[in-house]
Amino acid sequence: MSSEKASLETRLGPIVLRSPIVAASGTVGSVVDFAGGGDFRPYGAAVAKSVSPEPWPGRAPPRLTSVGAGMLNGIGIQNPGIEGWIREVGPRIGEVPVPVWGSAVGHDAAGFGEVASGLEAAGVAAVEVNLSCPNLEDGHLFALDPGASAGVIRAVRDATSLPIGAKLSPNAVGIAGVAEAVSEAGADWVVLTNTVWGAGIDVDTRRPKLSGMVGGYSGIPVKPIALRCVWEVSQSLPDLPIVGCGGVRTGEDVVEYLLAGASAVAIGTAHFAEPRVGQRIIKELERYMAKHHVGSVRELIGAVEPW
Repeated sequence: MSSEKASLETRLGPIVLRSPIVAASGTVGSVVDFAGGGDFRPYGAAVAKSVSPEPWPGRAPPRLTSVGAGMLNGIGIQNPGIEGWIREVGPRIGEVPVPVWGSAVGHDAAGFGEVASGLEAAGVAAVEVNLSCPNLEDGHLFALDPGASAGVIRAVRDATSLPIGAKLSPNAVGIAGVAEAVSEAGADWVVLTNTVWGAGIDVDTRRPKLSGMVGGYSGIPVKPIALRCVWEVSQSLPDLPIVGCGGVRTGEDVVEYLLAGASAVAIGTAHFAEPRVGQRIIKELERYMAKHHVGSVRELIGAVEPW
């Protein structure tokens, strides 16, 4: 390690991030409305909540509940549609002290492309393509099908010149195959992963804890699942940049994802309990790096030692 201060800078495809932590989509609102209560200075980027071609009302309540150490959500991507988003959020993006990434979702490839074009016009720095939301009404996940996922990424690539990340699902069988398909179609990195399918029942009322029964399970318990996905994809596709995501609450969690092969790490559910969690996590990461004489987070990427 050199005598210079340890570097937190990392590269994600064509993007250089000042920090390896990213605020995950769906946990910091539109980003601009979270900036007042949170602190984005420790982050390399922040991802806005997914937006669709037309307004989506989302699911009926209840649509958010705690389940043991994790959380279930079945919000259904409530959003104002891309035109409304451009009017409401676009003019304020420049006020946020962190690069803002948009998140695109749709019912078909053309819809994803339409949103991506609108997000670029609004001034986002990159587009995350949400192929893996588990609580849409039809239950369809593009991320379970390599061909369908690739078709969406091609449509988005044709619609925007911005860097693209593809958010994949831990529910996919052979996630490395899906990652390879989206990479070949034009994705600059993959996000591993979105929430896991889950459900809960209130034993007193005998009703589902979510109105739609099945939703996305997130939080501490999903970390080993997401970490396995990161490792599998990094082993199969070592040149494909990865954002690790799932159950991150500490600096050591960030280190684990980096060692498994991620180049950056997203923080999600932890924001609900601790809006300024990024400050603490970065301090813990810096203490780890100092203790272990690590000069740059890039030294940690893929550095897991096999038995």
